[in-house]
Amino acid sequence: MTELDKHDAAIKSDADAATQRALAESNTDVNDPEAAIRALVADYEARMNEVAQVIARVRHEINNPLTGVLGQAQLLLREELSEKTRKRVETIEQLAIRLRDIVGQLRQVQKTSKN
Repeated sequence: MTELDKHDAAIKSDADAATQRALAESNTDVNDPEAAIRALVADYEARMNEVAQVIARVRHEINNPLTGVLGQAQLLLREELSEKTRKRVETIEQLAIRLRDIVGQLRQVQKTSKN
């Protein structure tokens, strides 16, 4: 069995377990496929809401200090710096901007998971 097959089997196993858990929690008849689907959808919606909440917390915890780092780097770049120091501060600024873009992508994921 390849790693991909193992991964697919694990996903199917997780999905089966989620279906059984959703059915058990909703007291749904196992022989009613529509009810099973509704229960599964409700379970996945609850999980997506949890993911959205985690993403919001992570975004907040990263974004606040990141704003400070980026602002300080940009203030330093306004000053007279040696070439070596300027390159280092520019690197800090570029990496902070990259992180800011990633945090922005998390915002899109959060919006998608809420809808």
